[in-house]
Amino acid sequence: MNVQPIKQDTWKALAACAGEMSAMFYPPISSEPRRAKRSRESRAKAVCASCPVREQCLQHAVENDERYGIWGGLTDRERRLLVEPAI
Repeated sequence: MNVQPIKQDTWKALAACAGEMSAMFYPPISSEPRRAKRSRESRAKAVCASCPVREQCLQHAVENDERYGIWGGLTDRERRLLVEPAI
């Protein structure tokens, strides 16, 4: 993964998810029903789809082993599949 460099954390200020809506990008502390999880993740991914710094966000998540939340339009599981070698 190689994207246009932006100063280390400058991309965060440009992110479509910045601000109050960021809660939808992370699971709640208590468990959530599968249907609610899918809905929350779908809404978050829709925001990511039009984000101008989506690639930088995903790169950050992969490089920093972010284990929770939607980053760059991918869930933690999807990011693991992206970087783990296929068996």
